[in-house]
Amino acid sequence: MRIYLTVIDDTPEAEIALRFAARRAVKTGGGVEILALVPKQEFIAFGGVQATIEEEARLHAEGLVAKAAGTLIEESGLRPSITVRQGDGRKIIREVLAANPDISALVLGAANNGAPGPLVAHFAADLSLLSVPLMIIPGNLDQAAIDRLS
Repeated sequence: MRIYLTVIDDTPEAEIALRFAARRAVKTGGGVEILALVPKQEFIAFGGVQATIEEEARLHAEGLVAKAAGTLIEESGLRPSITVRQGDGRKIIREVLAANPDISALVLGAANNGAPGPLVAHFAADLSLLSVPLMIIPGNLDQAAIDRLS
């Protein structure tokens, strides 16, 4: 089965990438894997505070994934695979790709203006870092344009 991997966060471009991935999955008989990244927190001398900050970040990421999965099921009927991981996003993406040979593309949304975003910039700069095609979805597309293109 063809799986489209997309990374979800609080940005509008993540929602655009998810919509594109879902539409492609429906049209190709595939699926979607949603990856939420929890950034590694700076070290704080007080362990209890550190644990609380890390737990809050993880709960926020899980909430984002739950919302995205609900939207995906409602709009397309697809039940996505969900992964929530803490650490360096670039490394985690490569690990997820290596662990799942069914993933056929990494779908990322580019910011509507300014820099495209750190993951887009990183992977677009050196495509040899990926074992699958990189699909970059412009952040200025509306839903109708995404549906037409996907």
